[in-house]
Amino acid sequence: MGKGTPSFGKRMGKTVHIRCRRCGRRSYNVKEKRCAACGYGSTPRIKQHSWQTKDIHRRRLK
Repeated sequence: MGKGTPSFGKRMGKTVHIRCRRCGRRSYNVKEKRCAACGYGSTPRIKQHSWQTKDIHRRRLK
C-alpha cells in the first residue's frame, strides 16, 4: 500500500470529532477529550483569539 488514494480509504470511518456540549460545534475530540473550538475539557473559560474578531477590527478602522 502506497500513500495515495487506496490508503486514504482506510482512514475513513473513525469518529474523531463529535458535537461539543458547551459550544455545540462538531469539534470535540473523542481521544483528547477536548473541544478544538471552545476548549471545553481543558479550560474553564471559552477559548478566544485575537484573529477571531476580524469583523470588530474592520468596524474600528472605518
